[in-house]
This record gives sequence, structure tokens and C-alpha cells, in this order.
Amino acid sequence: MRRVNGVLPLAKNLEKIPTLTVVAAALVAADGRVLLQQRAPGRAMAGLWEFPGGKVEAGERPEAALVRELEEELGIAVEPGALGPAAFASADNEGRHMLLLLYLCREWRGEPRPLDAAALKWVRTQEMSALPMPPADAPLIPLLERLI
Repeated sequence: MRRVNGVLPLAKNLEKIPTLTVVAAALVAADGRVLLQQRAPGRAMAGLWEFPGGKVEAGERPEAALVRELEEELGIAVEPGALGPAAFASADNEGRHMLLLLYLCREWRGEPRPLDAAALKWVRTQEMSALPMPPADAPLIPLLERLI
């Protein structure tokens, strides 16, 4: 088995930092508005508006993690097949690399409630850029505009 440092002579200079995989959903209503949640007080980036979702646990598939997170955060049920890959973002997150996987979702059961957020808001993609959002979420807006 070949090691990276043996194949790439400069690999010993590559920075190796832990990667945190995060999943999020752009829940799209019939009228084209997207659900955002406001981060609760006392949390990192409190008050910012974000796509609902959360961390992928070790050994967990991203879609399963998102189904779980949407149940925990919003009290809604989503089938894994209702999640369509949309975009991703890469960002620095407190000394770790964060990879954010965004999925589109147009079908769910239940009415979203802010179980783990300060508030919920349905907005058009054109309105999102005026809202304070985390660094990883904001670059996804133009991509999302093209998909909806």
C-alpha cells in the first residue's frame, strides 16, 4: 500500500485538520419559499438564520442524519427518498474544516416548529441575502436560486 507522502513529495507540507460533516435542508413550500431557522441564544452564531440540519454522527449516512435532525429540530417526518442533493459548501469552523451538504426537500409530514431554534421564517431566496447567515450557508443562496 502506498502512502500519500510517498506518492506526493510535497504532501508532508499539507495541513491536516479534522473535518466535520454537516447536513442541511432547504425545505421548499409549494409557493417557492424556503424555511430558515434562527440559531438560539447561548449557541455559537446565535441569532443567525440558517438552513435546518446538523452534524452527521460517526457511521451515519448523511441522509439518515438529516432525517433525524429534521425530526429533532422541527418535529417533521421526512423520507430519505424525498431528499435531493443540491449543493455543498466548505468553511472553517473553530479550527476544524466543515463540509456542509445541502439537500432540497419538497415533501414532509407535520408542521415545522422551532423545537431547537429561536424562530422559523419562510422566505424567498431573493430575501436571504439580506439576512445574517453563517459563513457556510450564505454562499449556497445563489445556487439555491437556480434550483428552485
